[in-house]
Amino acid sequence: MFIHTIRLIKFSCTLYSNDSRATMKDKLEESNNSRKASSLVHEMDLDESEVNDPFQALMEKAGNHGRYQTLYNYVFVSGLAFAGAMVYMNIILALNIPDHWCTVPGREQTDFTLDEWRELTLPKMKDNRGKLTPHNCEMFDMNFTQITDWSTWNISQRTNQTTVCQNGWSYDTTWYDSTIPTEQNWICAKDLFVTNVFVVGRVTEVVGSFIFGQMGDSLGRRLVYYISVVSCSVGRLASILCTGSYTWFLIMSGIVGLTVNSLFQSPQIIGMEISREEDRSRIAFFQSVGWSVGTTLMPLLFWWLRQWNSFMWLSSLPTAMVLIFSKYVIESPRWLISKRRFREAIVQFKKIAKINGRTFDVTEKELTEIYIRDNREVTFGMASLFNGWRLARNTIIMGFSWCVVAVSYFTLVLFTTQMAGNPFLNFLYQSIVEIPAYILGRYFGDKYGRRFTNSVSFLFAFFTCLPIVFYARDDRYVSLMIYLATFIKFLNAVTFFTVNLQCLEIYPTCMRQTGLALGTILANAVGVLAPYLVYMGTTVDICAPYYILGTLFLLAGIGALFLPETLHKKLPDTMEEATNFGRHDKFFSLPKAPVAQDKKLASEPELTKLNQPAFGP
Repeated sequence: MFIHTIRLIKFSCTLYSNDSRATMKDKLEESNNSRKASSLVHEMDLDESEVNDPFQALMEKAGNHGRYQTLYNYVFVSGLAFAGAMVYMNIILALNIPDHWCTVPGREQTDFTLDEWRELTLPKMKDNRGKLTPHNCEMFDMNFTQITDWSTWNISQRTNQTTVCQNGWSYDTTWYDSTIPTEQNWICAKDLFVTNVFVVGRVTEVVGSFIFGQMGDSLGRRLVYYISVVSCSVGRLASILCTGSYTWFLIMSGIVGLTVNSLFQSPQIIGMEISREEDRSRIAFFQSVGWSVGTTLMPLLFWWLRQWNSFMWLSSLPTAMVLIFSKYVIESPRWLISKRRFREAIVQFKKIAKINGRTFDVTEKELTEIYIRDNREVTFGMASLFNGWRLARNTIIMGFSWCVVAVSYFTLVLFTTQMAGNPFLNFLYQSIVEIPAYILGRYFGDKYGRRFTNSVSFLFAFFTCLPIVFYARDDRYVSLMIYLATFIKFLNAVTFFTVNLQCLEIYPTCMRQTGLALGTILANAVGVLAPYLVYMGTTVDICAPYYILGTLFLLAGIGALFLPETLHKKLPDTMEEATNFGRHDKFFSLPKAPVAQDKKLASEPELTKLNQPAFGP
């Protein structure tokens, strides 16, 4: 019978199979070796938790870079991100408010153009650039149909008294045949209806992230995944049928918000926990690209259909269709081991191994022996993320980074629908730039580290805000402002990629989804401000959002420098490892790839004894 034990050799863990069971003496000797190696690790100013990962040895036996990982990444990481991006973001386009004005009867009796009629019958108002334009929600209080002879009538006969629209509204149909606000008249006195939908979405995302983030770490990633897919699909499809009732529309939109973040988090966490260390940025890249492809195709779909209801149906159904692949959904074996559910973990290992064409023959007893020295930790929900000053500092900085990414992202996305020009192309530009941003973020993140990439992209975004603040009010620079806003979106995508990756790599297995959920909670709590920033930018001052975003970018760029580097380090599994994570990092340094094992032993002769037969199992 084969016995699989773990020992620290050449600063890595390798799973060995022996022809007979290890004796108690062997086990004690192995434990002593581990302690000796641990002391050497500390003497050399290294962190043992960053090199000792027995789980990777188990995953190598089942296959940590095989067909199953490829299938999982394409379907559940990238594919679900593609579908989830549409079910999450389609509401933004469907709630677009095109240019509108009061319907004033009488034009059919004249030969005035539409623009001339609006100039004649509507009072003036200042837009967000300070320019006088015809009012959207008021008209002159007179009956223009009573004028019989326009050749003798002049503007001096027009009353100066104004009133709200008495005959409904007319909408610009250049880009849309219909949107939800044009169909339900959510404008003028109801102009905050749309803003409040987005706010309710952010609030429910906060509540949902709190509930389902901790549920993912306590009850499992797979359960949360199923709840999220069903909730997002049902909530969005039901909201299409409820637009006639604003209250029910808010409720259905809130149901989507409850689980939309865990829809992305659960499969990504499982994907990272069953893959190699060097594949972690690749998995984050898969999900990011899936998201960007979804948000890129979505405006083109609406541009083609022009009707909000058919657009919402077609962009919401793909999320529900992911359930077709349910037989390939697994629970994270790493999470199961952290909960001491070894029998269930072996079932998941075997499922992975079968698709990867391998045999996983580790028994429950052998798996128990491997982790017998690890004490089961007691955690206290999100409060555990503030256990110790180092973990608390990391949590606070990560939380602030998430806030800045979320506020800037939603502000820029919502603002695109209010920019001049084609709203679909504006949305498309800000979505398509994300793909090269993720490529750049992955390259720099893998070469120069997550910390450096995160900080520099924040600081570049700050400097890009400066010319917008100075020139946004000038109509001559409208195209330049669109390009600069698109570049900020590019930088925002870089920071999103690195912040998301850092968050997954800093927190331990027992708190990974909770840590990600906390970042999401903070992001959405502050993200509630984004719709109001857009409202301020579209109705008061177009520069106002960029004053605030620029300040946030500067603070986030400085704060990101104080996070630990996660490149080339194993995922922490315990709270102790998380509280010590980055303890030996130097502030002014870039990460270095681990030294090749043979070279490491040659340069550290005192470690050679770990390979001697006397220290074998």
